[in-house]
Amino acid sequence: MKKLIVGIAALIATLQLGQAQNVMTPELLWKLGRVSLEGTTPDGQYVLYGVKTYVMAENKGETTIYKMPVAGGEPQIFIDEKGNEANIRISADGKKVGYMLKGQWYERAFDGGTSTALTGVANGLNGMQLTPDFSQWAFATNVKMNQTVQEKYNDLPKTNARIIDDLLYRHWDSWEDEFNSHVFIGKPRFDESRDIMENEHFDCPQMPFGGSEDFVWRPDGKMLAYVCKKSEGKAYATSTNTDIYLYKPESFETINFTEGMMGYDQSPQFSPDGKTLAWLSMARDGYESDKNDIVIADPATGKHLNLTKDWDETVHHYIWAADGKRIWFVAGKNATQQIFELTLPKDWSKPGAPAIRQLTKGMHNYGQIAEAGKFLVGERQDMNHANELYRIDTKTGEQAQLTHINDKIYASIAMPKVEERWITTTDNKKMLVWVILPPNFDATKKYPALLYCQGGPQSAVSQFYSFRWNFQVMASEGYVVVAPNRRGLPTFGVEWNEAISKDWGGQAIKDYLTAIDSVSAEPYVDKARIGAVGASYGGYSVYMLAGVHNNRFKTFISHCGLFNLESWYGLTEELFFANWDIGGPYWDKANAKAYSQFNPMRYADKWNTPILVIHGGHDYRVPENQGMEAFQLAQLKGLKSRMLYFPEEGHWVLQPQNALLWHREFFSWLKETL
Repeated sequence: MKKLIVGIAALIATLQLGQAQNVMTPELLWKLGRVSLEGTTPDGQYVLYGVKTYVMAENKGETTIYKMPVAGGEPQIFIDEKGNEANIRISADGKKVGYMLKGQWYERAFDGGTSTALTGVANGLNGMQLTPDFSQWAFATNVKMNQTVQEKYNDLPKTNARIIDDLLYRHWDSWEDEFNSHVFIGKPRFDESRDIMENEHFDCPQMPFGGSEDFVWRPDGKMLAYVCKKSEGKAYATSTNTDIYLYKPESFETINFTEGMMGYDQSPQFSPDGKTLAWLSMARDGYESDKNDIVIADPATGKHLNLTKDWDETVHHYIWAADGKRIWFVAGKNATQQIFELTLPKDWSKPGAPAIRQLTKGMHNYGQIAEAGKFLVGERQDMNHANELYRIDTKTGEQAQLTHINDKIYASIAMPKVEERWITTTDNKKMLVWVILPPNFDATKKYPALLYCQGGPQSAVSQFYSFRWNFQVMASEGYVVVAPNRRGLPTFGVEWNEAISKDWGGQAIKDYLTAIDSVSAEPYVDKARIGAVGASYGGYSVYMLAGVHNNRFKTFISHCGLFNLESWYGLTEELFFANWDIGGPYWDKANAKAYSQFNPMRYADKWNTPILVIHGGHDYRVPENQGMEAFQLAQLKGLKSRMLYFPEEGHWVLQPQNALLWHREFFSWLKETL
C-alpha cells in the first residue's frame, strides 16, 4: 500500500510538472479575454468593464459588460447584447445607463430591465456624450458633404473611379469619401437635432481614430467643447494643428478657444464645477510625438496655464478628481506607464510648479483610469499579463487586482522571465534594455535570440502586452528576446525622446547593435542563431540592419517597414510626419543625408541574409510598395525570402484569422532560418 501511495504521488507530481511546462502559444493568446475599463458609478461603489472574446471560427469578437464592487467581489453580467457595447454612460443620479451598440444609442434602468434604442440615425453614431442628468445630447454622425462620381455622371452608375483634386485623399487604412463626421446636439430623433458644424468640410471626432472623447459637455449643458482640425487639402496633410472649439447652444456661437496654439490640442474635459477646461496640448505644428502637456483654462476669461510645462515627460491620459482640486494622469517612467497625482495651484497668478506625485510604482503599464471614491480603478498589464483591472488607493498607492479574467490560463503555463538591464551606448549614455528569457530557462543551454525593433518611431518599449508583437509568445517559442529602449523612445525624458527626429538611421541603429552585442555576449545566447524583427519604424530598422549588420544576424522579419524613403514620401498620407522626422521632400537638397545615408534601399548591395517581408494592402501610412520593393530586391539577389501579404489589412493585422496566420508564418520562418 505504501508503494502504491508513493507511486500515485509521483504520478501526480509528474502530471503537475507536465502541466507547468505548458507555455503561451498564438492559439492560446487568442483565447484570452480582453478587458477594458468602461467607468465607475457616480457613488464610487461599482466599476463597469468590458470583456471581449474572440471566436476564431467566426473571425470576430463579442463584448460583454460586467459590473462588480470596487471593494471587490463577484462580478455580474451587466449588459450582454449581440455585438460590441461601447461608450457606456451612467446618469448622475445612478438610475440610467446608456451605451452605443451597432451604431445606435440604447438606454435602460441601471438596475435592469429592457434596453430601448433611442436613435435611428441612418449613418450610425460615431460617438455620444450626454450631460450628467441625461437631459441634453451631443452625438456625432456622418453627413454627406460631397458629390460622388456616380452622381456627377449619372449615366455611369457602375463606375468605381475616384476623381482626386487635392491631398489628403486616403488616410491610414481608408479612402476619403463624400462624408464628414459632424457633431449634433438636441433630442434623440435625428430630425430634431442641430448640426453645430453645418456646411463645414471638417471632422469631429478626428479621423480616423477619434471617438467620444473629442467632444464633451460642460456639466450645466450651456457649453460644448469639441476637437477639430479645420483645414483641408495639403494644409490638412502637412499640419497637426487641431483646436478646441467652444459652442454655446443658446447663442449658436462657436469660438476657437486654442487659436494660436499650433500643435495637437485634444481630450477636452471640464472640471466637475464646470469653471475650468482642461486638455492635452502639444506646442509644435507638424510634430505628432511632441511633449503632451496638461493645460487648463478659464472659459470665461480665456486665461491659460500649462500645468506640466516644466515636467520632463509626456502625458498619455488624464481625468479630473471629483473634488476638482486634483488631476490624475498616466505617463511614462523608465519604460513603464504609471499613475500620477497633480495638485492644482490655488492662485493661477502665482502658480509656481504644480505639485506632481507618482502614485504607482512597479514593472507594469497603466492605461485608462477612473475615480471611485477614495480609490482609482485602472487597466494594468505587463509583458506576461494582458489587461486586468486594479484598484489603487489614492493615498498610499497600494494596488489590488480586481478582475481575474485570465488567471486560469496564466496559472496553467510557465512564464518567461523579464529582466531589466542598463547598457552603455556608443555615445556613453545609459539605455534600458528588456531581456525576456524563455520559460523554464536554463542558463547552461544555448538559445536563439531575437532583437526586437520598436515602431513609432517614438513609442515606448514599455511593459505592454501586444496581441501580435507578444514577447511572452516569442520567449515561449524558445527565443531570448532583446527589446531595447533605443534613442527616440519616450519615458526617459524629452531629450532622449526627440533624438530620433531627422536621425533615423543614426544613433538609434547604433543603439540596436550595441544592445544585441551586449546580450549576445551571454553564454546562453547562440551567436549563430540571432534574428531581428520589427514593424513600421521597426520594419525600417530591420531593412537598415540588413545593410549594415556585418553578419550579426541570420534572419530578418520586417512588417510594414519603410524600405525606400523616396517612394515612401511620394505615397504616404500624413506628410507632417515625413516632414518632421525625415526633414521634408527628397528633392530638397537639405534632406540629402536622410535620403542617402538613412535610406535602406541605398544598402541593397550589402543584403546577404534571409528575410520575411509582411505587408497590408490597405496600409496607406507605409504603402504596400515598400514591402514589395524589399521582397523584389531579396528575390533578385537570390536570398531566401518570403512575402506575407494581407490584401485587406492596414498598418495592423486586425482580423482574428489573419492575426493567427501572422503568428504561424512568423514562427515558421524563424524555425526555417534560425
